[in-house]
Amino acid sequence: MTGNVTTAPGAAAGSTRTLLTCGIIAGPLYIVVVVLQMLTRDGFDLGRHPASLLSNGDLGWIQIANFLVTGLLFVAGAVGLRRVLGPSAGRGGTWGPRLIGVFGAGIVAAAFFSADPVDGFPPGTPTGPPTTVSVPGLVHFLVAGVGFLALIAACFVFARRFAAAGRRGWSASSTVTGALFLASWMSIFALAGNRAANVAFAVAIALVLVWTSLLAAHRLTRPGEE
Repeated sequence: MTGNVTTAPGAAAGSTRTLLTCGIIAGPLYIVVVVLQMLTRDGFDLGRHPASLLSNGDLGWIQIANFLVTGLLFVAGAVGLRRVLGPSAGRGGTWGPRLIGVFGAGIVAAAFFSADPVDGFPPGTPTGPPTTVSVPGLVHFLVAGVGFLALIAACFVFARRFAAAGRRGWSASSTVTGALFLASWMSIFALAGNRAANVAFAVAIALVLVWTSLLAAHRLTRPGEE
């Protein structure tokens, strides 16, 4: 005797909604936890220090947990996006969620490989650039770089998808978000140590994380629309 095992539509929709809700929560949660640490951790200066440095010191476990939890939430949100877009969604529906998933996986990896202390943070660290880079520190910035590239690509993939669907507002906002994030990221290499560039990059990260939340919310509230 044989039979087909099926999943009730309501149950499937419910699980997809949960995954998309994870995607909505991920960005704001990361931002709030980082901002609270910036305001309370002695010696942290947004103009000098990337948020990754918060993984160091006695309270470094907070940022490590932030990386781990929000990274998993991003991965879950990416799965939800793939489900709601469906198998017939084309390249944008396939690669967009995958790229966001890669970004989430990069954040998870960053939890296990902390950035090296640098430029006076945590307190007691010598000021100025580091003289050496540890293996965990190198891996941290490698996985972060892969994650950033994936998220930038996701912005442009979804921008193209929205443009094809005639959603000009979403297409423009996705393009601008990706372009600003890329430009600000490049600026911290071109203008090493520049306070304005460091702050602009932090703001751009917040912007792109908000974009991911709005994208997940859009798919949650309008699953049948582009």
